[in-house]
Amino acid sequence: MDITIDPASPAPPYEQVRLRIAALAAAGDLPAGTRLPSVRQLAADLNLAANTVARAYRELEHAGLVETQGRNGTVITARAAGTSLLAQQAAADYAARIRALGIPADQALALVKAALTS
Repeated sequence: MDITIDPASPAPPYEQVRLRIAALAAAGDLPAGTRLPSVRQLAADLNLAANTVARAYRELEHAGLVETQGRNGTVITARAAGTSLLAQQAAADYAARIRALGIPADQALALVKAALTS
């Protein structure tokens, strides 16, 4: 992930991290569903304290731009990626129907890819 902390910036490091992740998501560089590095990993990569990155993630989550999914980590939301509400609802409806049919996720994704390319 392309994040650089500017120690001379008047913005605190957590804010720089938050703004950069939000910008990357809005630009499409971090599409919806992209898993972010763990707090510890990103903190180590940026040479920051883990609490600094944790605060950035909390702020992003509070704004609805990321979602923490327990063991699955923190992911970019459709809202952050600029995906419309109708598209989000269509995806949720599709996922619900696929689950009801008992189709595994990898097959469901293959079906979507095939439908989009035909």
